Amino acid sequence: MERRSLVKQLFTTSKSDFSLLFSLIVIFILIIFSIIPQYIARYDYQNVNLSERLNPPSWKYPLGTDFLGRDLVSMIIWGSRFALIEMIWPTAVAACIGVSLGLIAGYVGGIFDEVIMRVVDVLMSFPDLLLALAILTILGPGLTNAIWSVTIGRIASYVRLSRSLALPMREVGYVDYAKALGASNTRIMSRYILPNIMAPIIVQMTFSMPSTLIAIAGLSFLGLGDRPPTAEWGVLLQQSRMYLVYAPWAVLVPGLIIFIVSFAFNNIGEALRDIVDPRRKYFRLL
Repeated sequence: MERRSLVKQLFTTSKSDFSLLFSLIVIFILIIFSIIPQYIARYDYQNVNLSERLNPPSWKYPLGTDFLGRDLVSMIIWGSRFALIEMIWPTAVAACIGVSLGLIAGYVGGIFDEVIMRVVDVLMSFPDLLLALAILTILGPGLTNAIWSVTIGRIASYVRLSRSLALPMREVGYVDYAKALGASNTRIMSRYILPNIMAPIIVQMTFSMPSTLIAIAGLSFLGLGDRPPTAEWGVLLQQSRMYLVYAPWAVLVPGLIIFIVSFAFNNIGEALRDIVDPRRKYFRLL
């Protein structure tokens, strides 16, 4: 029987798993919001109305307003674009660099393996947030620099994962057959090894996205990421923290949205991991 794709298996599983179906719906809504916020949001995120500041949730403003009178629903919708960029860009770049280096370390070995893994050991010796703060000290604050600082910290995990997956692949029969036919190392790694280790890497990328979102939102909360008057969710938290007693909805709404999106990606990652390795699900149920 032809092997079904991960995506097809994921949607098949969602038919009997309500939490997974909810997670897929959340991600779908996030993508739609990020693509066409101007057609969905009622107000522009730069629309300041001080006469409506700190209004509680109502029919006019379902989630209330912030200290500048901006509609929080519109702010969350406009901020979806920032959130998606903050998750996809660092994850994709870190995966591309990390997997490439991991393949070289695992398949070629020798001095390449030693040098790459020693650099990885150095990177992994620092906590992610501390490493990001150190990089931002050099690059300076800003959303782009915050994204790059988090990206650098994510590379090491992909190197270790892809290396561990590539090591046993050197001994399989079709790799020996490709060598005998004169295939280059680059062709063997890209054509024969990479496609067979992509499933665990995709799972790792799914798990990495929510932690990346939280990390960049945390940097923005500290004033090292994006700056006002942007609709980035970490900035919304940072600006509204002073009004927690008077307008708790202004803090709870962006915080809750970050939690829901993170939960959705983590839940999808769990489902993908169970698909890739069904034994994990079996042992978890025991």
